[in-house]
Amino acid sequence: MINTTPEKIEAIVLAQRKFYATGATRDIRWRKRQLQSLRAALKKWEKPLCDALWTDLHKSFEEAYMTEMGMVYGEISEALRHVGKWARRRRKATPVTGTPSSSYVVREPLGCTLIVSPWNYPVQLLLSPLVGAIAAGCTAVLKPSPYVPNVSETLEKLIAETFDPDYVALVQGNREVNTLLFGHRFDLVFFTGSPALGKRVMEAQARYLTPLVLELGGKSPCIVDKDANVQLAARRIAWGKCLNSGQTCIAPDYLFLHESVKDAFVQAFKQELAGLYPDGTRDSKFFVHIVHDKAFERLTGYLDDGTVVAGGHSDPATRWFEPTLLDGVSPDAPVMQEEIFGPISPILTFRDRSEVVEFVNGREKPLAFYYFGKQSDGWDIIGRTTSGGACINDVIMHVANGNIPFGGVGNSGMGSYHGERSFLAFSHERSVISTPTCIDLKIRYMPYSLFGLVKKLLK
Repeated sequence: MINTTPEKIEAIVLAQRKFYATGATRDIRWRKRQLQSLRAALKKWEKPLCDALWTDLHKSFEEAYMTEMGMVYGEISEALRHVGKWARRRRKATPVTGTPSSSYVVREPLGCTLIVSPWNYPVQLLLSPLVGAIAAGCTAVLKPSPYVPNVSETLEKLIAETFDPDYVALVQGNREVNTLLFGHRFDLVFFTGSPALGKRVMEAQARYLTPLVLELGGKSPCIVDKDANVQLAARRIAWGKCLNSGQTCIAPDYLFLHESVKDAFVQAFKQELAGLYPDGTRDSKFFVHIVHDKAFERLTGYLDDGTVVAGGHSDPATRWFEPTLLDGVSPDAPVMQEEIFGPISPILTFRDRSEVVEFVNGREKPLAFYYFGKQSDGWDIIGRTTSGGACINDVIMHVANGNIPFGGVGNSGMGSYHGERSFLAFSHERSVISTPTCIDLKIRYMPYSLFGLVKKLLK
């Protein structure tokens, strides 16, 4: 893959600023036409994108559709239905001290934006934010990941065929290109990636005081309590960990099992995994492989951090890595220091939920938090911890509901999107006071002769 040149990047940024200044993107009907064009393009390029996802990640058509294209279609449909309402001027109450003024909130586009996506869900995590940018009336420079070259090349063709580069353009390249992009001034940067890279984005854009949406990650705990339906918990956790082979920012990262259910959970996990993959994962078309050799080697090294009680096999030639349970893991082990991003599940045990609360709160805030057990206990532990999102007796599924925000907190990110939140992420809510000229109350002017009245009104 050839890096986009600095000269071309600069030309794109300048051209988009010039186009945005024309005001064309502010028209709601125009935005809807662009959303319809994106939907038509996604439909046309659906098969080439799925083929590229298979080549780069061994991702099946079914999983690609559910976790990539399907989610983007949903975002487009939601935006087309509601963008007029989202963009409408809103009248707000005015206090008596503001009489006779009227108060409004105007949602206006932020302007020229940059969207940088990762490799694990390369279609969804590039195009879903783009839906928000289009709906809000922004222009966008898109930067996909070089680790999925076939997908990125296909996306480049889709974007080039669908949009004028003065409005939406896609640039290619490695981290050097990222650095070049982050050196430019944007009105918003939407970045999905690791916390380490998120900090670099924030540092680079600090000189411009650019607003950021950072969708990062972290070690999302998965608690299975003594009252949990162990078989169901094992099934849902196995599915969530196998989705994209654990290369998901909200995958259950490590397991916190009540000591009374640990052995039963391990056996249930093996059974449920066999149910999901009757012929095993090695040759299954429904099991994604590890993205590149460096990631594969990192995962292999984690196996030394505990005792393998399920799985543990792998093939470096195809980068297949079997779903693995790792017991006897120290909280200080390397596998417990950073997000695993693979199908390995370290096991920790607890006797009382307060141990879990102390452990989770003693570390960086995770992107997701999962609890299996009584719902009342789930709400209790959620109330004593924090995370970007959470599920009780489930995993992953909160990301699939466009009616609730998706995003991180602290080290796992800032800002949120999906549905109306995507529109708001790319918008500025502008406060406007409109005051008539036919009335001019003297109450606010010096020498404040009616100060006693003002004081009463302000109480």
